[in-house]
Amino acid sequence: MKILPIAIPFLVVSLLSGCMTNPVTGDQELSLVSTEQEIAIGSQQYLPSQQSQGGQYYIDPTLQTYVANIGNKLAAISHRPDLPYEFVVLNNSVPNAWALPGGKIAINRGLLTELNDEAELAAVLSHEIVHAAARHSAAQMTRGTLVGLSAQLATIAAANYGYGELGNMASQVGGAAVMAKYGREAELESDDYGMQYMAKAGYDPEAAVDLQKTFLRLSKNRQQDFISGLFASHPPSSVRVEANQDHASQLPSGKRYKNQYQRHIAQLKMDAPAYEAQRKAMDALQKKDARVALKHLDKAVKLQPAEAQFWEMRGHAWGMLKNSENAEKAYTTAIKKNPSLFSPRLYRGITRYQQEELVGAREDLAESYRLLPTATGAYYLGDIFLQLGGQDEASQYLREAMKSKDRELALAAYNKLALIELDEAPHKYIASQPFIGKDGYLRIAVKNTTSFPVNAVRVQLFEMVNANTVGQSKIIRKSFSLAPDQQIDIRTGIGPFQSSSDARRYRSKVIVARSAQ
Repeated sequence: MKILPIAIPFLVVSLLSGCMTNPVTGDQELSLVSTEQEIAIGSQQYLPSQQSQGGQYYIDPTLQTYVANIGNKLAAISHRPDLPYEFVVLNNSVPNAWALPGGKIAINRGLLTELNDEAELAAVLSHEIVHAAARHSAAQMTRGTLVGLSAQLATIAAANYGYGELGNMASQVGGAAVMAKYGREAELESDDYGMQYMAKAGYDPEAAVDLQKTFLRLSKNRQQDFISGLFASHPPSSVRVEANQDHASQLPSGKRYKNQYQRHIAQLKMDAPAYEAQRKAMDALQKKDARVALKHLDKAVKLQPAEAQFWEMRGHAWGMLKNSENAEKAYTTAIKKNPSLFSPRLYRGITRYQQEELVGAREDLAESYRLLPTATGAYYLGDIFLQLGGQDEASQYLREAMKSKDRELALAAYNKLALIELDEAPHKYIASQPFIGKDGYLRIAVKNTTSFPVNAVRVQLFEMVNANTVGQSKIIRKSFSLAPDQQIDIRTGIGPFQSSSDARRYRSKVIVARSAQ
């Protein structure tokens, strides 16, 4: 206990050493994420974040250049012009924009079609630039780390947390924090300084007011795609409209560049009916009506045949109709249209897997996993390696698949991994626990935690001299079988005991088990 008075001061010093100046406001703020870590987190997550949200918009490459030029012009006059800024347009219909730490910024084509002019685009980009420049994501990660840390303050374990380790913890939670909802203060701060950047670059700050009015109107319509997109992370409000209006009145007016902006989004406007047909197809697929979906997708493809998403969705529809040949053709076309996107390769790989074309499936799934590691891709790769040979690779992928939030997928991966590891580590999948029965005698509860039957199960019982020292041991019963998820209680003949706590003197371990499949 003498270590406790030393541990907490040590932690306090660590936290104080993490104070940094907000580059935008000049305020002193606690930060457990260094500038180097911040940049590294953004760089590491930028491409995967793009992949998971449709990839880069490619139908009109000049739009990428246009948006990036505006973003870089604004970033150059920000409070942190030295950050490695990047700006991309994502091929996503949801109206959204976001910033990762270190200046990695994205805007969806679905938001571009809601804007009226270049000044409103500058308002969006400036807002995101401030989030990056003011280290708002770093602050989010710091707060997330401290939430987990606070429970440790009253324990000696707190002494284990120095600044370096806290920095590592912050990096680990960064994936969940970088796109989380910002607080009201951070949003107003980004609005405020973003308008200053706009004015300095020659744009009319009133565009930021009009932008917030548009967002507020759209949010009142409660369209699901809007609510789940931009407004989930940047909630509009009348307070923000009024604050922007007040601040705009104090800034010099500037240009709006409406005609210039409309020229650059002309292709998006032209393709709007195609993406609307895609939306209707998606609604039909959600209702399990694949044929109606295909009719909408026929229209979408006719209007814009270069869009890979339309072909990928056709693959989903044909798959729903159990037509694997057409599904594979559709996914192949999607890959040809956009070879840099992970998802059509993932689904073509799954289709080939289902047709037992394991070599081709492995190639597709491996490339998909390289572009974006997914639990689904990991599961199928694990099973393919299990079938073709390569238990080390199979184990690696299946362990990744077990991390899935999809309980069914995680359980399937668990059972595949059990087939690999059962011979060498049966205790990991056949659980055992000594306890005192109602008759006072020691028993062992043994449970098969897999979804397949096992046989030749043997359990070893250990009597402990103390908590860390094993005394005598014996094998309990020669062998027995267990059905999937079955639990049985084994008599040991040891006892009788007066208290259930006497079971603590014993440990058990399954030392042999074989799959009965």
